[in-house]
Amino acid sequence: MLNPPPAPPVRPDPEHVPTERELREDLACAYRLLAHFGMTDLVYTHLSVRVPGEGHRFLVNPYGLLFEEITASSLVLVDAEGQPAQETTWPVNPAGFVIHSALHLGSDRAQCVMHTHTLAGMTVAAQAGGLLPLNQMNMEFTDRVAIHEYEGIAADDNLDERERLVRDMGDRPCLILRNHGLLTTGRTVAEAFYWMYYLEQSCRIQVAAQSTGVPLSMPPAETVARVRAQAKDSPIKGWLPWQALKRKMDREQPDYRA
Repeated sequence: MLNPPPAPPVRPDPEHVPTERELREDLACAYRLLAHFGMTDLVYTHLSVRVPGEGHRFLVNPYGLLFEEITASSLVLVDAEGQPAQETTWPVNPAGFVIHSALHLGSDRAQCVMHTHTLAGMTVAAQAGGLLPLNQMNMEFTDRVAIHEYEGIAADDNLDERERLVRDMGDRPCLILRNHGLLTTGRTVAEAFYWMYYLEQSCRIQVAAQSTGVPLSMPPAETVARVRAQAKDSPIKGWLPWQALKRKMDREQPDYRA
């Protein structure tokens, strides 16, 4: 006899302020999912989330662990400069947190920040035209993807670039770091993951379509605008697939909660 399907999740309260423990489990789950979907760069790149309360405190991965090794308790609490705000036996990469801290501090939307170096993402980041509206999935990103020109490896002494990152990002949820990679933000981990997953898929679609060598079909601007409008923004964007993905990790990699 087949097991019954899980009960549908209760719709979330957009005003809910998650606890640090909830954020640790969600962020650890996101790390595992990026590993599962092949969106990692060994021990490099980061996902981070703001912890509620006074001051600027964020959770980020310990430097040296693969994404598939991250657990809720292994995440390190850091300040706005990427310095540990808790005892830890693992180092933290402050330079790697520069981009994250700029956006966390510069936008209320950027409660969670995700940054990847994937083959498809870096390929599109190297293209002058950026992300093209080649598919329904890609069209959701119309006017939702900013561009930041490459200025070299992010360093904690380049305060001017932090200002330009915030300026270039504006109020959009996604950013292509030219000649570098992809970045998404969200008011929740679920929202940031939604944007990252589908931005990555859109880049893969573009690279695959371009590789065929045949002329590409570009829909008229009014169609692109209509699809973009149909794909509405929301404080609980991505929440429903996030529940399904957490159930998947609970079945396959439950130790992420440890």
